[in-house]
Amino acid sequence: MGLFDIAACLITLAAAFGYVNQRFLKLPTTIGVMLISLCFSLGLVLLRFINPDIALTAREFVAGIDFNKAVLDCLLSFLLFAGALHVDLNDLRDQKRLIAILASVGVVLSTFIVGTVTYFLLGAFGVEVSFIYCLLFGALISPTDPVAVLGILKKVGVPKSLETKITGESLFNDGVGVVVFLAILGIATGKSDGSAGAIAHLFVLEAGGGVLLGAIFGGVAYFMLKTVDNYQVEVLITLALVMGVYSLALAWHMSGPLAMVVAGLMIGNHGRQLAMSDTTRDHLDKFWELVDEVLNAILFLLIGLEFLILSITGQNLLLGVLAIPLVLMARLVAVSVPITALKPFRAFSKGVVPILTWGGLRGGISVALALAIPPGPEREIFLTMTYVIVIFSIAVQGMTLKPLIQRVTA
Repeated sequence: MGLFDIAACLITLAAAFGYVNQRFLKLPTTIGVMLISLCFSLGLVLLRFINPDIALTAREFVAGIDFNKAVLDCLLSFLLFAGALHVDLNDLRDQKRLIAILASVGVVLSTFIVGTVTYFLLGAFGVEVSFIYCLLFGALISPTDPVAVLGILKKVGVPKSLETKITGESLFNDGVGVVVFLAILGIATGKSDGSAGAIAHLFVLEAGGGVLLGAIFGGVAYFMLKTVDNYQVEVLITLALVMGVYSLALAWHMSGPLAMVVAGLMIGNHGRQLAMSDTTRDHLDKFWELVDEVLNAILFLLIGLEFLILSITGQNLLLGVLAIPLVLMARLVAVSVPITALKPFRAFSKGVVPILTWGGLRGGISVALALAIPPGPEREIFLTMTYVIVIFSIAVQGMTLKPLIQRVTA
């Protein structure tokens, strides 16, 4: 099946499931599309007992989509830029210390907590997996997913300061989480010696390079936007910025996600205020809002469809369920430690710890990273565990975040 055929099928399914959700379920689009997609996948799995040919065709279709590349090499660039485009830089500066700590120390701390407890949990079930691979699982499940977080926050109505904390952390910890994952993956596969120097070099190249790349080309795009006044051309410039810079970052082994966040913040703040007319701002916002909604629907559709190709066993499913409180506990520690350390120096909103803990959603990025684990028994175990956690995170945490906020802030 060709690329156009795959895209046509995904768009058609996303539109159909989006319609069903808006017409009957009335859930946030991301949650509704994912749940309908998951039910659709379950139906196809059961259909194999009646018509195995249809079930096999559906499985082959999903298997032909490289979820890892689709998310990390394509969808993520547009979604991160669109998310960063509407973040106020002044609000972000007010929360910069907490966001920086959560996106760095918080991710590393959660990685080690999840990895260590997972190692003993698997051992209790007689599953032999090396400690380094358990740390790899900790690294892929620790970063909160900016796509999932931003998609849910739009419908929840979070207080402004809390929204900035959650949004800012999710935008930046993605890039850091990928670097941590790559460092541990290199050690696990023997491609890296695991020395502090090698890890530091990877971090500087990936994270530092991504930030620098986003700043440089964001500045170039800002100059171009300021020197023309034609909204069609200006929208095209932002589209070129996203696709060109992300492609360049991947080719140069730099962090594309961080490049998109930095570029999005520059265009969304300085570019919006100083380089655009009211007409351009209106068209730019509508264009990227539409891109964000369409690609979000496709991403969460894919998460639901991935169920078709998972090799799920009862034991792996149980391990995934047991890992849910583990990941939440690690998130609670990663949030509580920096907030406790910063409390003597600044005030925090009421209920900040439970909201940040429960609002740290996992999504497609975790699934994509799990698929990047080399083939082997560890991959199947951690892929199923990741999938269970992601489904719980989006469906349960996403749908109960609003009542939690109303309760703890009342």
